[in-house]
Amino acid sequence: MPRGERPLKAGDARIVAFAAELRRLRNKAGSPTYRQLAERAHYSVSTLSGAASGKVLPTLAVTLAYVRACDGDVAHWERAWHALAAELGAAAEASDADSSDGPAPYVGLAAYQTSDAAWFFGREGLVEELVRRLRQQRLLLVVGASGSGKSSLLRAGLVPRLAPGATPVVFTPGTRPMEECAVRLSAAANLTPGRVYRELLDDPANLGRLARQIGARSDAADSEVVLVVDQFEELFTHCAPAERDHFITALLTAATADGNRCRVVIGVRADFYTHCTHHPGLVAAMRDAQIPVGPMDLEDLRRAVVQPAVRAGLTVEGALLTTLATQALGQAGVLPLLSHALRETWRRRRGNALTLDAYRATGGLEGALARTAEEFYAELGAERQKLARQVFVRLTALGEGTEDTRRRVPLGELARLGTPAGAVEDTGRGPAMGEDVGAVLEGAARARLVTLDQDRVELTHEALIRCWPRLHGWLTEGREQLRVLRQLTEAARTWESLGRDPDALFRGARLALAREVEDQVLSSEERTFLDASAAAERAESARGRRRARQMRRLTALLAVLLAVAVTAAVLALRARDELTRERNKVLAREVAVDAVALRQDRPALAAQLGVAADRLSPSATTRDALLGVTAASLLGHEQAVSALAFRPDGRMLATAGYDYTVRLWDVTDPFRPVAVGEFAGGPDIMTAVAFSPDGRRLATGGRDRTVRLWDVTRPRRPAPVRVLTGHGDIVFSVAFSPDGRTLASGSYDHTVRLWDVSSAASGPVVLRGHRLNVKPIAFSPDGRTLASGSDDRTVRLWDVTSPRRPRPLAVLTGHRDFVDALAFSPDGRTLASGSDDRTVRLWSVADPRRPRTGTVLTGHTDVVSSVAFSPDGRLLASGSTDRTARLWDLPATGAPGLRSELTGHLGAVNVVAFRPGEGDAPLATGSSDHTAQIWQTDAAHAGRRACARARPVITRAEWNRWLPGIPYSPPCGD
Repeated sequence: MPRGERPLKAGDARIVAFAAELRRLRNKAGSPTYRQLAERAHYSVSTLSGAASGKVLPTLAVTLAYVRACDGDVAHWERAWHALAAELGAAAEASDADSSDGPAPYVGLAAYQTSDAAWFFGREGLVEELVRRLRQQRLLLVVGASGSGKSSLLRAGLVPRLAPGATPVVFTPGTRPMEECAVRLSAAANLTPGRVYRELLDDPANLGRLARQIGARSDAADSEVVLVVDQFEELFTHCAPAERDHFITALLTAATADGNRCRVVIGVRADFYTHCTHHPGLVAAMRDAQIPVGPMDLEDLRRAVVQPAVRAGLTVEGALLTTLATQALGQAGVLPLLSHALRETWRRRRGNALTLDAYRATGGLEGALARTAEEFYAELGAERQKLARQVFVRLTALGEGTEDTRRRVPLGELARLGTPAGAVEDTGRGPAMGEDVGAVLEGAARARLVTLDQDRVELTHEALIRCWPRLHGWLTEGREQLRVLRQLTEAARTWESLGRDPDALFRGARLALAREVEDQVLSSEERTFLDASAAAERAESARGRRRARQMRRLTALLAVLLAVAVTAAVLALRARDELTRERNKVLAREVAVDAVALRQDRPALAAQLGVAADRLSPSATTRDALLGVTAASLLGHEQAVSALAFRPDGRMLATAGYDYTVRLWDVTDPFRPVAVGEFAGGPDIMTAVAFSPDGRRLATGGRDRTVRLWDVTRPRRPAPVRVLTGHGDIVFSVAFSPDGRTLASGSYDHTVRLWDVSSAASGPVVLRGHRLNVKPIAFSPDGRTLASGSDDRTVRLWDVTSPRRPRPLAVLTGHRDFVDALAFSPDGRTLASGSDDRTVRLWSVADPRRPRTGTVLTGHTDVVSSVAFSPDGRLLASGSTDRTARLWDLPATGAPGLRSELTGHLGAVNVVAFRPGEGDAPLATGSSDHTAQIWQTDAAHAGRRACARARPVITRAEWNRWLPGIPYSPPCGD
């Protein structure tokens, strides 16, 4: 039963009556929960419940989303809303139109530009440091998280403060940084862009020479060019490696060569800092040149909020300032959200005051942006909504080990969306914009979600990717298809640039993958390329059939000759057998890939193809595919699955996620999991979960800095037991001691705490020693040793034989980056650790006072986020943000080796755990793709499991389609 709603409180009778009607509509729809409504409406639970609270009139977009989710009459409710808004005099206030009595004091999502300098506050100290350092150094690297305000700092802070004789040249690299630089530099050099571009391509040193020429034109002693390269990370997401290296060389030469009148300031996102270190010259230049941009302190935040309002003749309510400080202080990447929320608050102001009520009406920091985006989306018709999806995913560059970023796209690519080949008129300045695409872009630009240039478009800020649930869902749902689509876009562009060279067309597996996105909204250029590729493959196939006929004739001739030459016959037979084996090997791998692709839509067929591929030509590829097609998916979390744990008897699994919830699953049959319970684990993101040894209690930890204990003896109705407070930051991990009396928790406050859960009277024992965030913790099987890992790159071992008097034992060093994962082997003699350095290390801890370094396992291409030993200790699992989990064999003698790579997740694998038991236990994984999965770890077991679900039996037609040339033989029998 859904939880009953709170009674409507006294207020404006008209708004209360409107809310009562919304509630009646929900009841008519079968009383869905607000979480169910949120899934349908793409608004948060709090926004939708607030719409029916009777406190304020919800916006039109929220109202209509609520009505659609309840299958109501949209037209009727739209009329009712407008009538009430007019009656209340609120229609103008709820409008998106800016007030006409002066400019907005906040710029919203966009970066502050040089022209906005008068409104730019809060970074005065950092601007002073930038100016001072730039006087002393020729090259500076400004590093900060996405949303920390780097672009605003450079454009509205630094540039206006440059010396009078300085000539600022500000630009972003884009896909062709040399061309961008030439265009911006040509105006200052009084030369044509084409000439500057050619000179820069001829010799990177010409950048410094051009800077000298520009500086020499001024009589000022401080005349020089200041190149400000913003969003430097675009070099690594948009640009070809050769041009990237050429551009970096040009910058370094300009900044370091004697006599050059040039200084260079680079702004780069922090998660791309390591990419910069791959260029040797850049490493040396930036060694003492870094200026970090962190979160604002309280005073800076106050100035950023209050001073623009004061300049506009407005006041900021004290309660609003307090709320903003609470929500934004110390948060990286929050500034564009803050600016957007304040701009929306300004729109909803009463008189000259910015109030807390107006701020709350926007939806808050993240809600304001999501609301703006949803209001824009809701105003589109169904067809334009489909186009909007394609537009926004094309404006996003998918991260490879980094967060997704915005992508600057030529308008021509979007102009051709959804149009047949040849249907878009070329005006001489690029293709004409279709009416529907133009309407989508204009609406998005009015909502300040995108920025339109003369011939390009981009997201106004990457915060939109994080904070608009609908866009996040689009990027998560079809991530692999989006990668294929991006490859198709680039391939079509390359094909056109090469004069439609037939050798640049897709063939074979690449064409087959591309055909999977045919049903999406493609541009005419992409459609033409795909059609040409298909036609070329058909032509090649026809030629292949002719060659096959010729081969058959030749074979007949050989048969005559073979009758005469027995020796030749033997050799030919051997050659044929070898060819057959090679053909089967290639075919088996292709079928294995097909089986994984079919897993969700046609599980029975996928299972049989997986078995058939492994029997046709067994290999690591076919084995991994067989494990993949038999995996069970656990669906329900609305955001990333960050933690999971099996109950010690193996019959229940708990999963926790970024959606604030913990879900309980009956996994008596681990491949037919059943959801049995769900509860809010806390008021914030959940990061840790652990069962007590008797399975009666569950511990959770999260971003709210608490550890919570729950009674889960009745999983459908878990009951809170205790809340343990004391940590000063995020609780990253929790673990029970084997005897169940002690609970350990690791936190970003740099400590581990030991709690006596058998007694409520005693406080925690605090373990100190780590210098940075404590992340993983693990008890040894005998309970005498506790291991803790940290961002300080160390693992510490503690003697907890007496939990009230713990003692340090040893410090393990060797990882080159943060330690994110720890696990003891079942016999307690080995400790595994996983790190941001992409490795797993095995340590001998038989004597924990004298641990020894063991094997280092490599192969992951990104952070190793979790490790776990199988119950018999013969397997080690590792999960990584490279979207894979790996299974490593641990033989009693000899070196560990890779057994399997599990590749079914579409997001980072955050956690792995084996089901308690014996032998080849199933493995559970939790991922940022919002799912958990349970995998077989033995191919033979997986084959039997596959055949158990192989109904209906693969038909002869299906067999011939997927396994051409192989005699029909259903792998699981008839």
